[in-house]
Formats: sequence, C-alpha cells, structure tokens
Amino acid sequence: MRTDLCDLFGIDVPIVGFSPSEHVVAAISKAGGLGVLGCVRFNDPGELDAVLTWLDHEVGDRPYGVDVVMPGRVPTEGTPSDLNELIPPGHRDFVERTLMRLGVPPLGVDESSRAGVLGWLHSVARSHVEVALTHPARLIANALGPPPADVIEQAHAHGLQVAALAGRADHARSHLAAGVDVVVAQGYEAGGHTGEIGSMVLIPEIVDAVGGRVPVLAAGGIGSGRQIAAALALGARGVWMGSVWLGTAEYQATQALREALLKAGSGDTVRSRVYTGKPARLLRNRWTEAWNDAEAPRPLPMPLQNLLVSRAHDRLMASGDPSVVPMPVGQIVGRMNEVRPVAAVLADLVTEADETLARLAKLT
Repeated sequence: MRTDLCDLFGIDVPIVGFSPSEHVVAAISKAGGLGVLGCVRFNDPGELDAVLTWLDHEVGDRPYGVDVVMPGRVPTEGTPSDLNELIPPGHRDFVERTLMRLGVPPLGVDESSRAGVLGWLHSVARSHVEVALTHPARLIANALGPPPADVIEQAHAHGLQVAALAGRADHARSHLAAGVDVVVAQGYEAGGHTGEIGSMVLIPEIVDAVGGRVPVLAAGGIGSGRQIAAALALGARGVWMGSVWLGTAEYQATQALREALLKAGSGDTVRSRVYTGKPARLLRNRWTEAWNDAEAPRPLPMPLQNLLVSRAHDRLMASGDPSVVPMPVGQIVGRMNEVRPVAAVLADLVTEADETLARLAKLT
C-alpha cells in the first residue's frame, strides 16, 4: 500500500495520525506513518518548544507534523481576562450547578492553579506556528480550514506543507485557492470539529473538486484496513486518523477515560457546540446531556465557550467518573475494545488494507 503521499513526506504507508499526545505521535512516525501533534493544549510556547525538542530526538529523521486551530480571518481579540468578562453570569451559574448536580468535586490546590486552555485563541495558535517553524516539522495542519495567507507563506518558506480540513466540496475549492498543499476530507463521523456530510459522500465529492491538483486525505470513521482501502477506492491518496489512537497504550489516559472509551459503542457520541462553541463530536455522557436540559443556556461562540468550560473539563476529567469525562472522539470509538501499542495497531491496519486491496483486485 503506497501512494504519492508517501513520497511527499518520506513515509512508508499513507497513514497520517493525529494525536494531542507526543508519545502517540512519535510512535506513529517511527512505525512508518506521519504523526501529527495537536497543539491546542499548549498555553505556553516554551512548553510546546520543549515537547517538539523531545519529539525531534525521539523520531530521529522520521517526519512529523503539527496541528493548530486558527481561523482564516484574524478575529478581534482581547486578553483572556477581557474575554472572560464577555461570559454571561448565567452561563457560569449553570456550569457550577451542573457540576454540583453531577457530583463532580472541586480541583485540588495544585490543579486549580493551572490556567485554562487558551489554544483556541488566534494569538496563541500563531505562537504555535512560530515555535513549529523552529523545528524540522514537515506539515502544519489547520483544523479550521486554511490558515491566514501570511502563515501559509511562512510555512512554505520553511519548506513545510500546509494541510486544511474540509467538510464540503466548496471548502476544498477555497482551500486550493488559498494555497493549501493537502486537503483533509473530514466526514460527519469524525471526532472533534466536523461537518454534516458523511464520509462515503464527502470523500469523492472533494476528490472531484480538487481534481488531482493536491492530495486528498480521507478522515472520519476510519479505524480498520478495510476502511483505508475504501478511502483509496474513493480517490483519497491516504487517510487521516485521530480517534483510533486514543485507545493505544502510548496515550496516557486516566482510568476513567480509558473505561469510558472501551465501553462506548458507535452510537455513544454526540455532535455538539458545548466543547468549543463550534460543532464537535464528543463522547455522549451525563455532562453533554445536561446541556440539553430546558434550563441549559445556548453554548457561546468560540473561544468563549471553551473559556467557560475549560476549568469544568479539568474537574470532570479529574473526577474519576467515566460517566462524565469530556472527550472529543469519533463514531469509530465502537471499534476501540482493547488497549494495544501504536505499532501493533498500525501494522494491523496495513495488513488488512493490503489483504483487502488484493482481494478486490481479483474481482476484475
């Protein structure tokens, strides 16, 4: 199983693996794929720099990429304290009442002193790009479409490819016009920010819209070699996989999160704005269902919603209760039934994809 994506990045198999864990990213790259580190959790550029330095040494000459969350249009943005003042008191009261009703204890002294996640802010995402450009990363991917033109120019000047996620064919055409090098066709089934069109329909639509000018990666609901073969049959030149790595040994999940992921079926996710303010697929649980109550306020726009709930997410994750842990994950969670090393997962993906492609070849 080899496509021109392998030559573009110097990888053995056309599998791109996204993860917020540097340990997962390193394992994917070392196993022959392209690991991509999600940077949104880093408030401090110095912390990201330290993690990328570790990654540089860990993967050696194997390639890796970074993923940022940056809207193409530069928003008007104040300081975090200014933004916090825009959060209505009623929203704060609802969050506190809900945490109490769910039996979620407050954070300890050390935990409560941590800053909330600010990586959804445009200015913080720009700092992620600046740090990445000082390392030998091969790809900058943006979860919210193409990054601003000056970021694309900087990336190209440093020899990096730029990828952007697309949920519709017109998104893909806009990405091309902006100068993006790789389009990720992300279907409705995907975890995190995702659109409304299923992968079986979306992938060939975007492949046709792109017309072979840049590679298209298939994303959303992919967790087996058969699905990789299907994506290639639909015209993609590789796959972008995220959720499947949450079930690997290298992903340092809490016991509660691990239990929730292993127990969940493909119907146990929900597409909601409660995580960031934009539609994102999450584990369905008592926390997400609380936002459907009659008394629940409407989620705020990004980045206010994340600022509102980031501390609550820390409390939910620290609670040790599998029924409330907050986690973006795709519908493929139903296939995550055991904890295995990244290398074993990737090897099985490749083996099954090769066997599927060989079987299909006999049909002709």
